Amino acid sequence: MRFLFYSHDGLGLGHTRRHLAVAAALAEQVPDASILLATGAEDVVRHGLPRQVEILKLPGLRKEGNQAYASRRLRVSVDEIRALRSALLLTTVKAFRPEVVLVDKHPFGASGEFKAGLKALKKLGGRAVLGLRDILDEPVQVLREWQPYKMLKRITEFHDQVLVYGERAIFDPVKAYAFPRALAQRTCFCGYVFTRESSLALENFDWPFPPRDKRARPVVLATAGGGEDGFQTLATFLRAAAGASWQGVAIAGPMTPEPEMSKLTQLATAAGVTLRQFVPHLSALFEAVDALVCMGGYNTLVEAVALGVPTVCVPRVRPRTEQLIRAQAFERLGLIHVCQPAQLSAETLRGQIAVALQTVRAELRPHAHSVLNFNGAQQAAQRIVALASEPVPKGGNGAASHPVAVP
Repeated sequence: MRFLFYSHDGLGLGHTRRHLAVAAALAEQVPDASILLATGAEDVVRHGLPRQVEILKLPGLRKEGNQAYASRRLRVSVDEIRALRSALLLTTVKAFRPEVVLVDKHPFGASGEFKAGLKALKKLGGRAVLGLRDILDEPVQVLREWQPYKMLKRITEFHDQVLVYGERAIFDPVKAYAFPRALAQRTCFCGYVFTRESSLALENFDWPFPPRDKRARPVVLATAGGGEDGFQTLATFLRAAAGASWQGVAIAGPMTPEPEMSKLTQLATAAGVTLRQFVPHLSALFEAVDALVCMGGYNTLVEAVALGVPTVCVPRVRPRTEQLIRAQAFERLGLIHVCQPAQLSAETLRGQIAVALQTVRAELRPHAHSVLNFNGAQQAAQRIVALASEPVPKGGNGAASHPVAVP
C-alpha cells in the first residue's frame, strides 16, 4: 500500500509532527507500506522517521495571517510559490499513485494548492482523508472563512473520511462548524494523537539539568514549540526564573528569529537559565522535569497532559483562538493551569509555577487518562488502512458513498 501525507506547515511544526505520529502507527500496522510525507517543515527529519517513511520537502511557507501565506526563503511572489508547490504535489500524486492521501487541516491545501492534486487522485481511484485537530478556531471565524468557498460542500465531494484528532465531549466540530449530514456520517473522532518518545532518544544526550537524585531544587522547563511566536512567553519565563526557588530551563524552538534568539540569550544569561534553541524528541524530557511552561499548541499540550506533567499554559490568542479554547477545556478538567496572555507577567507566572509545583503527579497522570483518550494515532491509522483496503466503486473514488458512522 502507498500513502501520501500532506502537511502545509506555515507556522510551527505541529501539523508535521502529528502526521509523523500517524505515519509511525500506520507503519507498525502495515510493515510493507510506503508512506510519503509532503511538508514544508525544515526540521522534520530531526524528529526521526520510521523505515517506511520518506520526505518530500516542499519549498517553505511563512504564515502571515489567517489564510495568508508567503514564501519562507525563496524571493518569489505568493502566486509563484503557490504554483510551484501545487505542481510538485500534482506530479507526486500522478507518479506515486497513493491509495490514500491524508490532508492535514486545510481541505485543499494552503491557499488551495492541493486542489489539482486531489482532482488527479480522484481520477486515479485514490481516496482522500481530511485530518483535523480537535479545534480549528472559534466557530464563527471558521464558518466565515469557509462559507465563500462553499467549503463544507467541497469537502463532502472530495474527502472520503474526516478524522478528528480529539474527543467529541471536549469539542464537537461537527456541531460547531455545521457539518452537513453526509459529512457528519463520515466523520470519526479518533482521540488525541500522542506518541511517547522512546528513552533511546536520550542516549548520549547532553542533559540541561541534573537527574532527580542530584538536583538541589525543582526543574521547570519552558518551551514555545517551533519558536516563531513564543518570544513573549519565554522572555517572561526567563525574567520569572531570576532568583526563583526552582531551576529554569528554556527551549526556544528551531524557527526562532535570530534577533529574538539573541535577546533570549541575554535574558537567560542574566537569569542563570540554560537556554537551547532546539532539542529533538523534546517530550522525552517531560517526565524528568517538575513542571512545564508552554503555549497551547496541540502536540505539546497533549504530550504534557498524557505524561502527567504539572503544566502552566500561556495560550496563543492571535491570529486564532484555538489554543485558548483547548487550554480552557483542559483546565476545566483539572489537567493544567492557564495563564491568560493579557495577564502574563514575571510575577504572575512565578505564582502559577509555584502552584503547579505543588501538584501531585501520581494523581495527575491517571486522571488525564481517565478523562481523555490518547490513542489517536493508532485509531487514525486503522481507519486509513481500512479505507485503502476497500474496493473503489465505479465512477470515481466514491467519496459520497462510503459513510463512516460517528462513534
